[in-house]
Amino acid sequence: MTGAVVTGQPWVRPTARVLVLDPAQRVLLLGARLTGPDAVPGEVLFWYTPGGGVEDGEDLRTAAVRELAEETGLRADPVDLEGPVWLRRHLGRWGGREIDSRETFFVLRDVRHEVDVAGRTELELLADEPHRWWTAAEVAAGGVAFAPQELAEVLPQLLTGPWTGPPRIVS
Repeated sequence: MTGAVVTGQPWVRPTARVLVLDPAQRVLLLGARLTGPDAVPGEVLFWYTPGGGVEDGEDLRTAAVRELAEETGLRADPVDLEGPVWLRRHLGRWGGREIDSRETFFVLRDVRHEVDVAGRTELELLADEPHRWWTAAEVAAGGVAFAPQELAEVLPQLLTGPWTGPPRIVS
């Protein structure tokens, strides 16, 4: 993560994320293992969708497909993204820094893909994050944390077909 540090103020970070769904309606999630850039990877803290920060001059869709390619090796065209389907604001710490993450989620359907981590950044490689395809039932079974927290409640609505409404606010 990069950006100017403003003392006393969180870093506002626009992000773009992709809910990648395979033909069996499973969602691809990554397991977060770091608490900061200098942390040693530990157990999975929570599972989240591929995606990340929007770079200067980049639109949300372009950022979403760039991050998807970096983190999973999956190349997609921005026009193939459905949505935005969800919006999420998350305040949290990354290392010693407060981050105000403004997340926009898109959907990419009917994907057949083996994850390839060759495009990950040095920090992402250090984190050695696992990946897994999850069914809605596995997400709903709980026992682990997800981002967004309410993934079990909102994921089934995406599985019924193309999203046609405005983006939903999720937490």
